[in-house]
Amino acid sequence: MVQLTLPQNSRIKTGKTWPKPEGATNLREFRVYRWQEEGDENPHMDTYYVDTDDCGPMILDGLLYIKNKIDPTLVFRRSCREGICGSCSMNINGRNHLACTTGMDEVEGPVTLHPLPHMPVVRDLVPDLTNFYAQLREIEPWLQTDTPQPQKEWRQSHEDREKLNGLYECILCACCTTSCPSYWWNGDRYLGPAALLQAHRWIVDSRDERTGERLDKLEDPFRLYRCHTIMNCANACPKGLNPAEAIAEIKALMVERRV
Repeated sequence: MVQLTLPQNSRIKTGKTWPKPEGATNLREFRVYRWQEEGDENPHMDTYYVDTDDCGPMILDGLLYIKNKIDPTLVFRRSCREGICGSCSMNINGRNHLACTTGMDEVEGPVTLHPLPHMPVVRDLVPDLTNFYAQLREIEPWLQTDTPQPQKEWRQSHEDREKLNGLYECILCACCTTSCPSYWWNGDRYLGPAALLQAHRWIVDSRDERTGERLDKLEDPFRLYRCHTIMNCANACPKGLNPAEAIAEIKALMVERRV
């Protein structure tokens, strides 16, 4: 497994250190990646001090404290605060995770935050996920059938439904894809762990009638076969899923249909 800790980069300068909150006794240091817009100087790391007696216990609570009480210019994504939407994914002390489900007590030393690695940055902790969503569209993640639609519902046995466990729970946070070295090197052609996990979810769905076509679209040296089972994807997934296993099963289906 490749170590995800980001290397010290001389281009990322030490930025501003903000004053500590007056009268606070329990402080947590946050070091946050800042980059405002294209054409700006090199990115830098600003340092903030969060009063843990005046905010919730999660990393996202600390970010909201900073934005609301210290520096309103800080930009990051967030929505549900329940580990469902995937919006607040970021690199937390070298590991991709969700800020809303990672407690400050789970991180040793200063809380160091970067945007998801190897993605263009829109601003501060917000990565540009345009390519990520375009690749998701390529695998057409919806039910496709030739059979006329039933009056009530597409029926499925309990056994067939269980095949979707460990696949449908993906929240598209991009933690797995941006932790994958193969995606770092071939992100323009390799679909990545998240898209391939979704592809497998529809390939094994007993109600879908486009299995052959779906496999045809993945039959490519780069789209599927750049996975080298490094397993960073499984280590990074905040939902405990295993994209590498799903990719291996797609490869096995490719072999089966050639026999």
